[in-house]
Amino acid sequence: MIYDLIVVGSGPGGYVAAIRGAQLGMNVAVVERSELGGICLNWGCIPTKSLLKSAQVYDYMKHSADYGIAVEGEIKPDFEKIVARSRGVAEKMSGGIQYLLKKNKITVINGFGKLTTNKQVEVTAEDGSKTNYEAKNIILATGARSRELPNLPQDGKNIIGYRKALTLEKLPKSMIIVGSGAIGSEFAYFYNSLGTKVTLVEFLPTILPVEDEEVSKQMGRSFKKNKINVMVNSSVESVEGSDGNLKVNIKNKKGEIEVHECEIVLSAVGITPNTENIGLEEAGVATERGRVVVDDYYRTNVEGVYAIGDIIAGPALAHVASAEGICCVEKISGMKVDPIDYTTIPGCTYTTPEVASMGLTEKAATEAGHEIKVGKFPFSASGKASAAGANEGFVKLVFDAKYGELLGAHMVGANVTEMIAELVTARKLETTGHELIKAIHPHPTMSEAIMEAAAAAYDEVIHI
Repeated sequence: MIYDLIVVGSGPGGYVAAIRGAQLGMNVAVVERSELGGICLNWGCIPTKSLLKSAQVYDYMKHSADYGIAVEGEIKPDFEKIVARSRGVAEKMSGGIQYLLKKNKITVINGFGKLTTNKQVEVTAEDGSKTNYEAKNIILATGARSRELPNLPQDGKNIIGYRKALTLEKLPKSMIIVGSGAIGSEFAYFYNSLGTKVTLVEFLPTILPVEDEEVSKQMGRSFKKNKINVMVNSSVESVEGSDGNLKVNIKNKKGEIEVHECEIVLSAVGITPNTENIGLEEAGVATERGRVVVDDYYRTNVEGVYAIGDIIAGPALAHVASAEGICCVEKISGMKVDPIDYTTIPGCTYTTPEVASMGLTEKAATEAGHEIKVGKFPFSASGKASAAGANEGFVKLVFDAKYGELLGAHMVGANVTEMIAELVTARKLETTGHELIKAIHPHPTMSEAIMEAAAAAYDEVIHI
């Protein structure tokens, strides 16, 4: 059989591309070496959110008296059950992907997929047998894995990556987390909430370094308030010891070496694209700095071969991979498609408080030559936030002063990951600051802070 489309990888880029292809009338197959849904559903986005929800519920229970509710007896987390719940959620979602692929009559081929020189996909099954499959179009969506530093080799016991952090057998008493991006910060919040003594080490001057500086500083204060030891401008030089008795040599911001003891080191220093051994060199597919080179529609330099998601340049985010997959397949089908506008991509960190952002930071907007107006509204002035006992954080909006264009949105607070889509849509529709001010927001809601922040930029804010 010659397929219209073969997708190698079934993560949020791969399975979405496959389903959209089937909707457009293509005969589609998906090659997957592990669980359907890829890292996101099985070892990333979904199971981590389950863990974080358990931590949040535990936090609520510890502070139930603040809401006028007395809880008798000892409140303590059952770590084993928290992990089991997380794995159950992941398995359910993976099963949901299996249903969707079957519903859309997509063939699932189990095994490791590799490009061949004649534009086929060679699939090696678990028993070692190899089968070649031919397709008119091939999309590579093989994702990424935890990046390893030379001085922090992961052994799965003393120095671990995010996958092992999801399934530890017992709650560690102490942990050092290296890297304070979304993964590192989310695990710092989770383990600290359950009682682990956490030290968060970041090489750059602020945690969550890709975020607006004010957001990063707010999160640093929140973490410190919750007794997370935050070390910025610092680096882990080496780790000594084993079996839960580790001595970690950390170079602090003064350039001095501090020795910290802990049970486990979690390395969360980014990801490495899965581009090895998938036939790129043999097929002549161009790469740059370990990532596949593509155009605006994800075409490689080899006709009929495409690449999306974490193996190409750009934000390594599940929703980005999904959008790229849809754009790619629609272009293959002959539809008129606009390239993705990467300035509208939202980023979310699911700590407590949450962080959500889109577009240019205040600093980046200024450096790009924009004359800007900035509006900021604190949740401490929000009635809904006060009623919810979650008045930490703020909404910050950056506008072009001349045209009123929304350049960026940066939020830290409760539920802001659910609010950012409004601002993505606003930028997509070229909504101006005054249009946001005049868009009536329901009261009382956290989302009123968006309207108020826009008003603050134009000196029209009412509630501060």
